[in-house]
Amino acid sequence: MSELKASAALASDLFDAVKLGPYTLSNRLVMAPLTRSRAQAGDIPSLLAPEYYRQRASAGLIISEATQISPQGKGYAYTPGIYNADQVAGWKKVTDAVHQGGGHIFAQLWHVGRISHPTLQPAGALPVAPSAIAPAGKAFTEHGFVPFETPRALETGEIAGIVEQYRSAARNALDAGFDGVEIHAANGYLIDQFLRDSSNHRSDAYGGSLENRTRLLLEVTQAVLAVCGAERVGVRLSPVSPANDIADSKPAALFQYVVGQLNQFKLVYLHVVEGATGGARDIVPDFDWQALRRLFHGTYIANNGYDLALAVKARQADSADLIAFGRPFIANPDLVARLRQGAPLNPLDAATLYGGDAHGYTDYPFLEPR
Repeated sequence: MSELKASAALASDLFDAVKLGPYTLSNRLVMAPLTRSRAQAGDIPSLLAPEYYRQRASAGLIISEATQISPQGKGYAYTPGIYNADQVAGWKKVTDAVHQGGGHIFAQLWHVGRISHPTLQPAGALPVAPSAIAPAGKAFTEHGFVPFETPRALETGEIAGIVEQYRSAARNALDAGFDGVEIHAANGYLIDQFLRDSSNHRSDAYGGSLENRTRLLLEVTQAVLAVCGAERVGVRLSPVSPANDIADSKPAALFQYVVGQLNQFKLVYLHVVEGATGGARDIVPDFDWQALRRLFHGTYIANNGYDLALAVKARQADSADLIAFGRPFIANPDLVARLRQGAPLNPLDAATLYGGDAHGYTDYPFLEPR
């Protein structure tokens, strides 16, 4: 990285302290939620997870890996949950480690909906979804990748139980010491499936109109806020990402409506995947991200494909309040220091992204001996 880029970074406010609700973050860099598939039996966080997250506590904010709110919410092998006492105890070790490292951490609450498989579900049941529409693709199970199956459409009377799962998970997150929670409404998972007209063909109060398709998200948000308070709750959206075979015929109208409705809750932040998750930012070249930023009344976290130069540019243009980095935080536990100093970044070992042990998890080198 050139001295010019490092100088530009230091001249920006990326590394200045900033308020987020009741918290003072040490900088504007966010560690994005990153599935690593290393949970123990019982969907308890890995024994190495406290060290993994502690190493990255210099981020202004850490958002945990996606964490299922119930056994039904699980869609990938070896992912952690937050629906029982053992899982809460495992997460408490993580949050303690992050706080001892001077950081802040929110839990990302997750129900995958149809992006699952009977082998991952209680009693081998079908995954649930707004409608019985099979997604393209394969599920990651303990037996390898297997094709998705057609999910079971949720009965109207079951939806209140899903909302209660989010409420209970939010309570558990606070008990585990998290500073707040993020409602995962992105990337083709359950809430996103309800939002989109490609995956939601319902004819009841949860389908059809924008108001109806948004209903589950708003009910979940209201339930979570009742537990945590608005200053400790954020929502993640991915308006144009095709992740997990999701799409909508009018994404701009849909997500402007969604953001407008979310404003009633005075959420602490909105976390937006700008473009295809983990892919191109310009997948819909004319999508107006700033329209969402202007609409939202709280902190706007921009995500997807950001490097130092793009992050500096975003802050100079005030197009985002906080900037989320994903995979760079995997390979660089001291990413904040590296960006601040203009130091080179460690290369990512893609072979160790999912599953495994300490290799590619807690053994990436720091700039200096700790």
